[in-house]
Amino acid sequence: MEPAAIGFVGAGQMARALARGFVAAGLARPDQIVACDPAASAREAFQHEIAGARLVATSADVLAAAPLVFLAVKPQHIPEVLHLVRGHVDPEHLLVSVAAGVTLAQLCAGLGTGRVIRVMPNTPALVGVGAAAYALGPAASAEDAQRVERLLGAVGLAFRVEEPLLDAVTGLSGSGPAFVYLVIEALSDGGVRAGLPRAVATALAAQTVRGAAEMVLQTGEHPGVLKDRVASPGGTTIAGLHVLEERGVRGALMAAVLAAAQRSAELGRGGPGTPS
Repeated sequence: MEPAAIGFVGAGQMARALARGFVAAGLARPDQIVACDPAASAREAFQHEIAGARLVATSADVLAAAPLVFLAVKPQHIPEVLHLVRGHVDPEHLLVSVAAGVTLAQLCAGLGTGRVIRVMPNTPALVGVGAAAYALGPAASAEDAQRVERLLGAVGLAFRVEEPLLDAVTGLSGSGPAFVYLVIEALSDGGVRAGLPRAVATALAAQTVRGAAEMVLQTGEHPGVLKDRVASPGGTTIAGLHVLEERGVRGALMAAVLAAAQRSAELGRGGPGTPS
């Protein structure tokens, strides 16, 4: 059966990551991807990264072309997008929002439909190792959930959760890549300080994080167990771990996730400030 078109209102980084992942996984051809964005730079980047995708002028054009549409815009742009989209939604449409902190109730009220799914993906979907979670609107069916999980699963891991948990997902896997990049940068800096060339230090740091993460996923063992296996009595690793504990690295990372989750909840309540 010919797969249906997949639309994107917003052609920014997350839209490009998802679209590239769907095409790479064979879930859609490039010509079945349709997108719009008011920014010329975003449109050009989208077309460059997904060669053959269709770029259209308006959100109405996206909805006319695709029954499944991702609302891939920043939270502060959601009210405008909902206003533009609302008059073009029909019962055949499934709307999927990736805007952090924007609740299902807000989406349903703004779109005039309950056939909505709220998703929190992350940018590593671009390379097929994303981590996402989603929550269903009141009129989203089991088939809708299966389709979205299949799409998200093609670019990484996807979990269905109750909506109140999506703020925690935002803080952990949504913002988490930035925290990990900071860790990789710091490890690389440590390698350079110890005498390694920058390129070698960065490659070793990134591969070390990649390998450690894969060990957790493949073995299913608790990270603390895997950590203890590396830390020999009186050895180099336990000396380094001692310093990390002294400097509060564990607590800082926990606090970072909590701060990001709280900010997501604040955005959902219409809190102050411009999200980034």
